[in-house]
Amino acid sequence: MKSDFIIFYCLYLTFYFKIIMEKTVFKDTKRHYEILDALRGIAALMVVIFHLFEIFSGGDHQKQIINHGYLAVDFFFVLSGFVIGYAYDDRWSKMTLKDFFKRRLIRLHPMIVMGMLIGGIAFYFSYSPNLFPGINNIPYWKLLLVTLVGFFLFPLPNSFDIRGWAEMYPTNGPAWSLFYEYVANIFYGLFLKKLSNKIIFILSAIAAVALIYLTIFGENGDVIGGWSLDAKQIQIGLTRLSYPFLAGLLVSRIFKPTSIKNAFLWCSLLVVFILAFPRIGGNYHWINGLYESLVIIFAFPLIVYMGASGEIKGKISRKIGNFLGEISYPIYIIHYPFIYIFSAYVVDKKPSMLEALPAALAVLFGSILVAYLSLKLYDIPVRKWLMKKYIKR
Repeated sequence: MKSDFIIFYCLYLTFYFKIIMEKTVFKDTKRHYEILDALRGIAALMVVIFHLFEIFSGGDHQKQIINHGYLAVDFFFVLSGFVIGYAYDDRWSKMTLKDFFKRRLIRLHPMIVMGMLIGGIAFYFSYSPNLFPGINNIPYWKLLLVTLVGFFLFPLPNSFDIRGWAEMYPTNGPAWSLFYEYVANIFYGLFLKKLSNKIIFILSAIAAVALIYLTIFGENGDVIGGWSLDAKQIQIGLTRLSYPFLAGLLVSRIFKPTSIKNAFLWCSLLVVFILAFPRIGGNYHWINGLYESLVIIFAFPLIVYMGASGEIKGKISRKIGNFLGEISYPIYIIHYPFIYIFSAYVVDKKPSMLEALPAALAVLFGSILVAYLSLKLYDIPVRKWLMKKYIKR
């Protein structure tokens, strides 16, 4: 099963090498949902803050500040399903499967390469005798190989784990969610686009049951996982992907905007509240699992619906929203190499949270700066060049 899954995924990436074939005639004329972009940025920043606090918890969820920050990934999948459905559902009469894959690769892949490159450069700087003791023993050729494979987002088995955290992308762990984003694109392009709303609803209900089983009846009471290439982690990853993406797709198809005042404010507060919410239930893990299942199944699709219904008003709010939207994807995909270094510093030097605050702020604002520079100096120019060269408007 695992080998078939990987082969299926790799077939998708073969289109990356065929991108220089014919041009695609396609025009972008649809409305842009500014609030949804901004919410993605807020969630991405919450992920960075979550990762900064994570090392101080020692793996104890009860001590974790910004405890549910990892649910941002599930929120991203809902947003992805909505955006994909909205952007492409009505365009298949003039767009081939190859055209679709080309556009998705152009949109996502340049920053994947940048994230892996930063991770490769930062790898040895994250050496820690207490956290990453094996890093200094990794030969340059192996780091180079892992980084180059990561450029193409091919998942790596544990035998290539050069860090010790069993990540399928050891130089940039969060890239695992982009792996599943690509999986979602595969299934949408091959199957989901053809299915009726009724079938999508049935599939969503089945996926919701799987999600409930994982969160409420699972041993941990949460959705944490998906970043390793083994059967259990793949199951978690697919479970985390399935319902949110299908729900987002279904919302995009039934969406009819309604009037919601201050939608940006209310949606932003909801996202921050949900992701910052503390672990609940203690040893009764199912209570926390209930919280997470309710959030993913009901709250996240509702927030997306509300966000798509509203508008950002006011120059300052619009500038903030646009900035958040611009850095949302770059900061998510580039921040974690700096988290590795910060985590090594905390574990080795054992500073208090207050003592580590300057370093934490440096990582936060440094990640924002690197993300912004990567966007403006690399991602946008590269995507514009690829669009101009390979997609005819």
